[in-house]
Amino acid sequence: MIDPIHVIGAGLAGSECAWQLAERGIPVRLYEMKPARRTPAQTADYFAELVCSNSFRSDNPNNAVGLLHEELRRLGSLIFRLAQEHRVPAGDALAVDRDLFGQAVEAALRGHPNIQVIGQEVAQIPPSGTVVVATGPLTSDALAGELAARTGRERLAFYDAIAPIVADESIDRDKVFAASRWGKGDGDDYLNCPMDKPQYTAFVEALLAAEPLPLQDFEKDVHYFQGCQPIEVIAASGPKSLRFGPMKPTGLDDPRTGRWPYAVVQLRAENRHKTAWNLVGFQTKMRQADQRRVLGMIPGLENAEFLRYGSVHRNTFLDSPRLLQADMALRHEPRLHFAGQITGVEGYVESTASGLWVGLALAAARAGCELPLPPPTTALGALLHHVLNAEAPAFQPSNVHFGLFTPLEPEPGVRKLGKSDRKSAHSQRARGDLGVWRAACPLAIQPVDNPVDNPASDVNSIASPPAEIGDP
Repeated sequence: MIDPIHVIGAGLAGSECAWQLAERGIPVRLYEMKPARRTPAQTADYFAELVCSNSFRSDNPNNAVGLLHEELRRLGSLIFRLAQEHRVPAGDALAVDRDLFGQAVEAALRGHPNIQVIGQEVAQIPPSGTVVVATGPLTSDALAGELAARTGRERLAFYDAIAPIVADESIDRDKVFAASRWGKGDGDDYLNCPMDKPQYTAFVEALLAAEPLPLQDFEKDVHYFQGCQPIEVIAASGPKSLRFGPMKPTGLDDPRTGRWPYAVVQLRAENRHKTAWNLVGFQTKMRQADQRRVLGMIPGLENAEFLRYGSVHRNTFLDSPRLLQADMALRHEPRLHFAGQITGVEGYVESTASGLWVGLALAAARAGCELPLPPPTTALGALLHHVLNAEAPAFQPSNVHFGLFTPLEPEPGVRKLGKSDRKSAHSQRARGDLGVWRAACPLAIQPVDNPVDNPASDVNSIASPPAEIGDP
């Protein structure tokens, strides 16, 4: 008899993981605490509930998240097959009728002969067997307590404090200077955006006038750690507070003046390729439109392309680079795997991708082979490499964006690609590399009889390149 795999949580990640395992003949025990209990964010009783927006964001494959859509379809995702079936018009976004979609996911899983649904809350990890924890950003207190005991409390966070990330080529290098504070480290570890007093004063005024995102009911008792306060909270404590916090200029000589600026916004490289830069200490609750407007007042960022906006919200997630191996299992307890937002991915699409990956990796292990990570030139691979990147000094969750991808190699004698061409080149390269990866892993990645890519089912659908590009 084949030992079942325990999957805890029937959200997007858990549902996708359970389906991938079951489709490959592996028995699954899928635990879901609804309807007996819900998290504070949930309102419905069906599986794969979309608790915020009903949109999976852009379906355009020349957008990083749209490219991830395409890759998930090519890998036989249940979530994206059913999302297509219950799609509603939304321009080039993939939006769904959330009730019909969630009900369809639940029906598919309950109807699968290899899946046993167990309707109960899991407060303790099953004592034996392979386990996948896919309990989402609001993991119950009881289970979170056990996870903290198994991983170390300092390796489990309970809310995000995320700073914005901007694309390297969108920074005006004529207005910034490269330097580390007091000359420590390499000279280009940080880019520094200097401000004089009038610029600083205007920036603080605009920041305090900006509109914050409203807190959810379950977030209203959040007490910010001193080092993780939103910049608008810091600014509200006094007009000079940012100059003594994340915008302090001490130890940073502007080579153009030989002096410290009045205030400085520091940018730190987000990856070793330095294709993306993090605004250090600039976690914020501002609405995205206000982030573009207010942060665009920073010298050098007037035309910045935001790869990720800042946020602060409740979120249970692991310090994955220090804890997890490639199959998302704990290094010191390899029977225990994790999928979805608890691993440090952000968003519906990324959670689904995480669940699919864990299902494929476990299926490969049951077949007696090790499934290598997809290359970081693909959307799925770039996302997984971010989650597992032990070089990051302080891990923070992320959506998928092109700043996570391996940079494009410039062709000799060819002009530098513009933004649109660069995105298209990323997508084209990813298709070929995903095809090569699939061909090398036939045991775990079997063709699934699903629609692929983006069928033009209505006038709001977009055309996407054929799925076969780069496939054998």
